[in-house]
Amino acid sequence: MDHGLEIATLGGGCFWCLEAVYQQVAGVRAVESGYTGGHVSQPTYHEVCAGDTGHAEVVRVTFDPSAINYREILEIFFSIHDPTQLNRQGNDVGTQYRSSIFTHSEAQRAVAEYVIGKLAAEHVYDAPIVTQVEPEQPYWPAEASHQNYYQEHPAQGYCAFVISPKLTKFRRDFSHRMRR
Repeated sequence: MDHGLEIATLGGGCFWCLEAVYQQVAGVRAVESGYTGGHVSQPTYHEVCAGDTGHAEVVRVTFDPSAINYREILEIFFSIHDPTQLNRQGNDVGTQYRSSIFTHSEAQRAVAEYVIGKLAAEHVYDAPIVTQVEPEQPYWPAEASHQNYYQEHPAQGYCAFVISPKLTKFRRDFSHRMRR
């Protein structure tokens, strides 16, 4: 990895949604869809979707902290998924879709807990935040067919009806954070 870059590993439902948004964020150098938080080495998409491996669908976001900090990465994260839904996002149901932050340092853990506490104190959501904050665990990249999914399939039903509205919300609420 390039010197000075950091990694954020985030689960907020289907990884295609998070990937599509973070690919448009200024200061983000790379986004990769993958799996973490489970007990099987090198899981496949079908194994993870079956719900038996314990993994979450996540994105691994490599970013330049001199351009965007970890708190801002998390603010975007909390705006593009519902952190009050336990083990689901919309029609995607199962522990693989859990809201989760896998931290890479003690500093990241502290920032994650701060952001969650601030959102709760400000009553941003009508229900309690259930996002899990866990230390980094073994990570496995998703298959090539799951990388850059929205970019390659924007007219596909899930992309058009689930991902596109999240992108619209991101562009509206974080226009100052968009890649130019």
